[in-house]
Amino acid sequence: MISHFFVPEITYLVIPHFCIPGITYLVSDTAQPIAGILESIGSVFDAIGSFWSNLAAVDFLALLAGLTAFVIYQSLRARASFNILRAAYPTEQIGFRYVWGAYMAGYGFNSVIPARSGDIVRLFLTKTSVPNSTYPAVVSSMSVELIFDAVMAVFILTFAFSQGVFPSLPDLSQISPDLGVFIRDPQLGLFVITLLFVGALVTLGLLSARIQAFWARMRQGVTILRDRRRYVREVFAVQLLGWGFRFTAFWLLLNAFHVGGSVHNVLLVLGVNAIGALVPITPQGAGIQQALLVQVLATAAASATVAAYSVGQQVAIATTMFAIGFGSIFFLFGFRSFRDIIERGRSEREAEKGAAAER
Repeated sequence: MISHFFVPEITYLVIPHFCIPGITYLVSDTAQPIAGILESIGSVFDAIGSFWSNLAAVDFLALLAGLTAFVIYQSLRARASFNILRAAYPTEQIGFRYVWGAYMAGYGFNSVIPARSGDIVRLFLTKTSVPNSTYPAVVSSMSVELIFDAVMAVFILTFAFSQGVFPSLPDLSQISPDLGVFIRDPQLGLFVITLLFVGALVTLGLLSARIQAFWARMRQGVTILRDRRRYVREVFAVQLLGWGFRFTAFWLLLNAFHVGGSVHNVLLVLGVNAIGALVPITPQGAGIQQALLVQVLATAAASATVAAYSVGQQVAIATTMFAIGFGSIFFLFGFRSFRDIIERGRSEREAEKGAAAER
């Protein structure tokens, strides 16, 4: 699969199933981790071609159980979101099934559409689910969920990188040029993140009829953080329970594809997911996750088995979540297409502008 030809001090690697035709990729003889990653990527694309023909080897009972656990995990995440919104709007009647449907729709679209476009779907559907809500408050309420994610990411990535199976940060830049820019220049990455955050806040502020009202709405979305005990009980604890189901889901999926479920392997998979989440250009970090999984689980099973798992588990999760998300949009919210959502969002925005002008 990988052909070599040598020139003094340089090894040229040509990977037909991955490289763009007409472009030769250069790798130093000493860059063994990078070469291993490229070999892994080649194995992944080989696995895609043979995955469907090897479905008979999959343990469908474990696969079904794993997907069920994953749906429960997402449902608990939706429950935490519901509790955040209930604290922000204590006098409003909020239906959990609509918040659940909005969350599932957002995750489902993110599974198949790049650049986290599903977050926009979730934002709109959540606002329509909460009477008298505003976009700034809903956006800030969604940010509360990230506190738990950040805490868990620190522990998971610390464990993952301590195992010596992940490529170093410079090698990660070879997998994703977009991520590599920020790895090579962390200060630039921090600056861009800060700039985007400030820009988003300023933009929302300028679109608001009154700046003070805008910031009041932003604060309203994070109301639950003012009650530390309530936050821990209704958000952090619920998310932690959901994380347990997520852990169980990947354990079962590893067993379904005969890689082998274990605490060590599941934590490595979660570490890969955390890294893949940093690159929203592809749906759920597709491509990067596959390459890393083949690399970090190389000792757990045969490379072809790990490659099949890396492709199969993402296809199974994406298909399941997109089906649930689309079903939520169709049956819960009554939309018949993505265009209907966009048109409804535009009409509501125009209505809000008209109401603001009358004031």
